[in-house]
Amino acid sequence: MKIIVSSLQDVPTLVRMTRPSHLISLLDPDTMIKTPKGIAPERHLKVGVNDIAGPEEGLIHPTAETVEQILRFGRGWEPFEPMLVHCWAGISRSSATAFILACERAPEVSERDIAEDLRRASVAASPNPLMVQLADDMLNRGGRMVDAVRAIGPGTYSWPNPPYELAVGFR
Repeated sequence: MKIIVSSLQDVPTLVRMTRPSHLISLLDPDTMIKTPKGIAPERHLKVGVNDIAGPEEGLIHPTAETVEQILRFGRGWEPFEPMLVHCWAGISRSSATAFILACERAPEVSERDIAEDLRRASVAASPNPLMVQLADDMLNRGGRMVDAVRAIGPGTYSWPNPPYELAVGFR
C-alpha cells in the first residue's frame, strides 16, 4: 500500500506524475480545491477542517465524524494503486490521515512500526494529535496509535514539507 503525502502546492504535479486512484484534500473550507483532472470526482474526498488540535472560535477542528469520513473513504480504495493525501503544508492533517489509513489497512503491522516508517519518510511529519486520538478510539487501539506518534516526536520545521510516501506492508 502506498500513500503519497504532500502540500497543496504539489498536488497538480503529483496527480500528473503518480496517477493516484484516490485523493483526500484536508483544507479549511475557504481554500478547498476543485477535483483535479485525472481524478474521478467520486474518488476525491474533500474534508473542510483547520489544522488545530481542539476547538477554537471561528475554526473547524477535527471531529469523530471527520475521522469516520476518512476511514469510510479509505475502505473504498484498492491499495494496489497509490492514494494522494494533502493538506496545506503536508505536515499535520495529511500525515495524520496517512497514519490512520495505514493503521486500519495494515492491522498486522504495529502502530509503532507505521509511525517509525512515517518518520523515516518525512522528518517534518507531525500528525495532528486530535485526529490520531479520535482514530485510536474508533479503531479500539487502546492508546497505541497515540503512543506511537508521541514516540516519534514532533517533526522538524519545513515549509512546505516535500512530498513523501508511506509504504506499508512491503517489508
